[in-house]
Amino acid sequence: MTRVVGSVVHSTKEYVCVMQLHAPVSEERLARVAEEFTGRIYQRPPVRSNVKRSLRTKTVNRIEVIEYTGKYALLRVDCEAGTYMRKLCWDMGLVLGVGAHMRELRRTRTGPFHEDRGLVRMQDVAEALFRLREEGKDDLLRRVVLPGEFSVCHLPKVVIRDTAVESVIHGAALAVPGVAMLHEGIRPGDTVALLTLKGELVALATAEMPSERVLEERRGIAFRPKRVVMEPGLYPRAWKRRSPGGSTPQ
Repeated sequence: MTRVVGSVVHSTKEYVCVMQLHAPVSEERLARVAEEFTGRIYQRPPVRSNVKRSLRTKTVNRIEVIEYTGKYALLRVDCEAGTYMRKLCWDMGLVLGVGAHMRELRRTRTGPFHEDRGLVRMQDVAEALFRLREEGKDDLLRRVVLPGEFSVCHLPKVVIRDTAVESVIHGAALAVPGVAMLHEGIRPGDTVALLTLKGELVALATAEMPSERVLEERRGIAFRPKRVVMEPGLYPRAWKRRSPGGSTPQ
């Protein structure tokens, strides 16, 4: 399942941060500026960063002012991966005309993983492992170890037929006849999760055609795998092997 970590790392994030203003402003003014920074924004990474400091665009889905004291503003920000909270606070301070900087930061969500849902402490893992080793019981371990399919909850799903599973595992593109059902609203270039009829994750794939066309067409390449997860040999082959001479063995 480490093969799908990239889809989680590059998914949307949610942060809770404390922005310290260098001079007080009205709460109404702060709310208006927060609204101005919602949507598509330009951002240049801060000086202390691990990426090139070139101007780029990022999407901020929501900025909520949870609490404001006149000096400190507690913000909840839902944004695209790669958005710098330090720079966001700095830029908001410039627009406010008083200056500001980020005082504290906590990431509360990455993709489907939220601090109140789906995350556990290392202490929980240690206790579950101790119980398994000392008492032979795995009840606690089952609470802290989630199925790998949980990590793709935020992606559109495509359920494929059993006859197409092994082909996809070996790198073949998924044709329209191999699709059993899929999410609406998929567009070419979107990353999707390919699942078996039992809900097992097969691979991550890139859409080649929109979902409505997949439902209308009878042939054609619909999705191309880009990260295969399932091991081969679990589902029957839907093709015949050819002998070295080129003939198909009976």
